[in-house]
Amino acid sequence: MSFFSKLKQRLTRSSSKIEEGLADLVEDGAEENATADVAPEPKAVVEPAASTPAAPEPAAPAPASPKPQTTTTKPAATPVQSSGPRRMVDDDMLEELEDLLIASDMGVDTAARITANLAEVCLGRKMSTPDVQSALSAEIARVMEPVARPLPIYQKTPQVILVVGVNGSGKTTTIGKLASQFKGAGKSVVIAAGDTFRAAAVDQLKVWGDRAGVPVLTAPEGSDPASLAFDAMGKAEEMGADLLMIDTAGRLQNRADLMEELSKIVRVIRKKDETAPHNTLLVLDATTGQNAVNQVTEFQKLADVSGLVMTKLDGTAKGGVLVSLADKFGLPIHAIGVGEQIDDLDAFDPEDFAKALTGAA
Repeated sequence: MSFFSKLKQRLTRSSSKIEEGLADLVEDGAEENATADVAPEPKAVVEPAASTPAAPEPAAPAPASPKPQTTTTKPAATPVQSSGPRRMVDDDMLEELEDLLIASDMGVDTAARITANLAEVCLGRKMSTPDVQSALSAEIARVMEPVARPLPIYQKTPQVILVVGVNGSGKTTTIGKLASQFKGAGKSVVIAAGDTFRAAAVDQLKVWGDRAGVPVLTAPEGSDPASLAFDAMGKAEEMGADLLMIDTAGRLQNRADLMEELSKIVRVIRKKDETAPHNTLLVLDATTGQNAVNQVTEFQKLADVSGLVMTKLDGTAKGGVLVSLADKFGLPIHAIGVGEQIDDLDAFDPEDFAKALTGAA
């Protein structure tokens, strides 16, 4: 199964709020057009082809190319059936759409901006559910296209990747999955277990390191995380590693003491290499909704976040928060996750994500 198929299946399985809401929105006040757009009868057999009415936009991709026209005595005009109920796009419908996007964790500002852009194209048109899905999917993809960037790999070795996030966001599993992918791409990777206060966290990271075939550097329980990070940089350099991934303890963005500890890790790393960390990945849990916006704001202040990874998209019925983050911060979204397996993390594709989120074909 492709990652897009997996993404769409799992978002659908978790009852995508947008996909369900769009169908209800169109059907509410829609006009059934069972025999809509019936073309007039031709006045002559040689009626120009242009008089044939345009069919409604299909819910699925149209055939590659039509067959060449041939001369026939059979009348060309036949009733064209609507693909389902259609609703006129007016101010009321757009207001309902904006409410739906807000309820899907897209945020007030982003929802208003997307709805306004859709109004420019769709206002006054009668649209079916597939039509609305397609238009909304295209607009979401347009918003997210600029942030869909892979994690950059530099010539500098070891390239230090600091991974941060709140408790339970999926940092450890993300590190394991990324390490596996980097190794599969021919890179030599070392992991540093920077959560020195939880033995369970170190053990979990070792399990992922074993799965990925990557060494994990540890320190005694209760050790200073900043010291571990400093020592890990030296060891990674000795080992000739291409990449050093440093795990950190989960910390709530409203705990000043824990956030200061993270700031210390960054300062100490820069004593070893003033250009490090070369990437700071903030791992976000999709189920936290708009709280993810606050997390990005606070982590950016102390750790100079360079990119985002969104996990647990299979565990939320919303997912719109990722659109809000792209619109508000413009930070690169390097990858998204939809499960616990080692291949359940993949590069972020805005078009695939938009289609899965809206249910577009």
